[in-house]
Amino acid sequence: MRFGEVPIEEAIGALAAHSVRAGEMVVRKGTRVTSDMAVCLKQAGVETLIAARLEPDDIAEDEAAFRLARALAGSNVAVEAPFTGRSNLYAETSGVLVIDVDAIHRLNAVDEAMTAATLPAYRPVIAGEMVGTVKIIPYAVPEVLLQKGIEKAGQGALRVAPYTRRIVGVVSTILPGLKPSVIDKTLAALGRRLEPAQARIVQERRVPHEAIVLAEELALQANGPMELIVVFGASAIADRRDIIPSAIELAGGRVEHFGMPVDPGNLLLAGSIGGKPVIGAPGCARSPRENGFDWILHRVLADVPVTRADIVALGVGGLLMEIVSRPQPRGGGKSEAEE
Repeated sequence: MRFGEVPIEEAIGALAAHSVRAGEMVVRKGTRVTSDMAVCLKQAGVETLIAARLEPDDIAEDEAAFRLARALAGSNVAVEAPFTGRSNLYAETSGVLVIDVDAIHRLNAVDEAMTAATLPAYRPVIAGEMVGTVKIIPYAVPEVLLQKGIEKAGQGALRVAPYTRRIVGVVSTILPGLKPSVIDKTLAALGRRLEPAQARIVQERRVPHEAIVLAEELALQANGPMELIVVFGASAIADRRDIIPSAIELAGGRVEHFGMPVDPGNLLLAGSIGGKPVIGAPGCARSPRENGFDWILHRVLADVPVTRADIVALGVGGLLMEIVSRPQPRGGGKSEAEE
């Protein structure tokens, strides 16, 4: 693509790089200059124009953006018609946004002319929400450059994993001093968290904070129709040998990982019984505010694997906003509800 200031006569057939006003006439940025426009501009005293002229092997910005966006779009992601060198990508269903992060980095490293931006990976999204955008910076890019970008991006770097788990069981352990109203509010908060996934609590039990009793209830729920089991402990999990992890193992399950580098949310436990996921909720999950529990819950509801490696990779960006119950930032002792 040729770009620069040229005499007005030579701008005919080229694209105006910037908007130009001459009397009553306005030639807008990106407009192809016609001979009539050139005459009017000349009569108004405009002698030169900054213009862009495409070479035979150039691909215009809109087509380039559209082709690149289509390459990025995976399952449940739609591509919007391009405009001014931009093509947006939208979620076609509610779920969790899954991104091949390396593919986006590779694409953006090819050339400054091509850019792709996305929402954060694993963010819950709703149908119709914008999840990414492709922008071609100049008015055109060479075909060879576009092909290199498409090659680096691969196919389907952005996809939406739809919510598939909708039947949720909840077990709350109780100790003297834990008010029933606290559990009621906890269940209400969880219910609201489940709404975007159209999931619901179909079974709710309250048992003493004892490993054997809890194990019996977990085994019953795992043998039922539950697709996810969430455990709220009357006391926060302090160790892999504590009540909740012990109960999971007594029920024939396993603890996949305990603890995560997200605060609030440090004391989350990820496990399974009979192939069904079990989340030992941290105390902060009783609050409606966003915390680490939300991040794991939505992945599990969308059947996106959550491995130990996935959890330990959450540290960068895992420091969430302070919560009101903290009198000073990480300064003194912390209550179990904060974890």
